[in-house]
Amino acid sequence: MDRGTMIQALIDRGVVIPQPQTVEIAPEVDIHRISPGAVIHPGTRIRGEKTLICTGARIGRQATATIENCFVGPQVSLEGGYFSDSVFLEKSSIGPSAHIRAGTILEEHASAAHSAGLKQTILFPFVTLGSLINFCDCFMSGGTGPKNHSEVGSAYIHFNFTPRQDKATASLIGDVPNGVMLNQPPIFLGGQGGLVGPCRLAFGTVIAAGTICRKSETRPGRLIFGGPARSGNVPYTGASGVGGLRGIVSNNLHYLANLRALEQWYSHVRSLFISSRMPGALYQGLVDTLQDCISERIKRLGDFAQKAAPDHLGQYWGRLESRLQLPAEQMDLPEKRDPFIHGLRERMASLNSTDYIRVIQDLDKDLAAAGTEWLQALTDACMESWQSVVPDKTNT
Repeated sequence: MDRGTMIQALIDRGVVIPQPQTVEIAPEVDIHRISPGAVIHPGTRIRGEKTLICTGARIGRQATATIENCFVGPQVSLEGGYFSDSVFLEKSSIGPSAHIRAGTILEEHASAAHSAGLKQTILFPFVTLGSLINFCDCFMSGGTGPKNHSEVGSAYIHFNFTPRQDKATASLIGDVPNGVMLNQPPIFLGGQGGLVGPCRLAFGTVIAAGTICRKSETRPGRLIFGGPARSGNVPYTGASGVGGLRGIVSNNLHYLANLRALEQWYSHVRSLFISSRMPGALYQGLVDTLQDCISERIKRLGDFAQKAAPDHLGQYWGRLESRLQLPAEQMDLPEKRDPFIHGLRERMASLNSTDYIRVIQDLDKDLAAAGTEWLQALTDACMESWQSVVPDKTNT
């Protein structure tokens, strides 16, 4: 089917294409995965056999846009830029001049303003990014709704590449076990600042504008502030240095454990919400993308082990990698999971709703705590299994 025929078929199905002569549809695109009611503005390029665009999505309203193997949910707005191998759930949005690459997941109502660069980035519902941001290799949660959300100020950078030329630098901002319940204090990263990965930040953390945060803060409700780093001139050991090994390994394992918990949340909880808000194909894209995120983090930690720390973590990497590859369901705890799922199903039935945000926000305190306990026990089990493989000097 040629481009003109494909575009006409889309228009006939109810897809809104105001200037069809300016739109490019690659031959591998399955037009049946572009739903009636989607709006494709002039200058849009759509590529990739996996691409899914749901009802009400708007592509390229403010600037030209390229969509390549993305899963675009209902009412999503991608205003302009390049979007590849990423997932956007209901009513999430990205401003113009975006550069969004593989492994990015924006859950419901998450957003970024103009000129955002994301890759291997997971934002939970309502998390908001400002403009002129480079925020790759991050997970962020926190907040309770559109008026009380975690936020990253404009001109913020997550530093995710080291002088050793590794990317074992993913930062965990909030966490999965608590964050999924949408009941935690927000996290605020002030504008024109930065975070040096890998770091962990607790809920309620505020980093003042202009501050470069270089250390984890796992105590909740802390204000971090400071000016530029003090000047200095000292010998540098280069790629052979393994400074901060214990913290690097620990933070990477915590990040992976949280992704494994999210894997189980998607499997046992998100799967209950498949509907017009979360079509089956969108859900599958979400699950597959998370698996790619897990694989990426294992690969990056392995690269670090073999190149930056061959005499330390490297000699234990084979055994650790085998355990990291095991699906979290092998460490899941049905005695903690099943009562929560039963209560969740009852709440969905009483509300007669498949609105994920509404149902989760409506969970009573005890049931939400039970869900958090299940996921926290899972992350703890992962950490215990993984840390037992390597000696204390590298895993604590």
